[in-house]
Amino acid sequence: MNTPKEILNRKAKFEYSFIQELEAGIMLTGTEVKSLRQGQGNLSDAYCAFRGNELYIHSLFIAEYDHGNIHNHETRRTRKLLLKKGELKKLQKRVKEKGFTIVPFKIAFNERGLVKIHIALAQGKKTYDKRNTIKEKDMKRDMDRMKKLS
Repeated sequence: MNTPKEILNRKAKFEYSFIQELEAGIMLTGTEVKSLRQGQGNLSDAYCAFRGNELYIHSLFIAEYDHGNIHNHETRRTRKLLLKKGELKKLQKRVKEKGFTIVPFKIAFNERGLVKIHIALAQGKKTYDKRNTIKEKDMKRDMDRMKKLS
């Protein structure tokens, strides 16, 4: 079995500072899993929200499966995330605090072949924090170039 690549939300680490990272299961249909195995997903617009005591992911794009039939899935349907009850309660408590949100940043397959979504309890960065992140990246890139030249 070939292992598919991860699907990442590259903007997430730039826009948010991660406080806690978790790995959650996700309820999918068969055609959604097959489509994800082909790398046909996008996390850029996705966000997580609580409905009652359950956590759902909204706006996660999973392209329709190429060889699907009339029973193919909707591309942007709401999907339930699977976490332990204690983890859900802790997350729900933290999200009620000012400025915290839950951000999905990676979809990957684990060693057993199950789809896992990596989420983070995050706080939005201010503009000056984003500038500092860019500055640090530039400095690191320059240092790596200097090391290569010498």
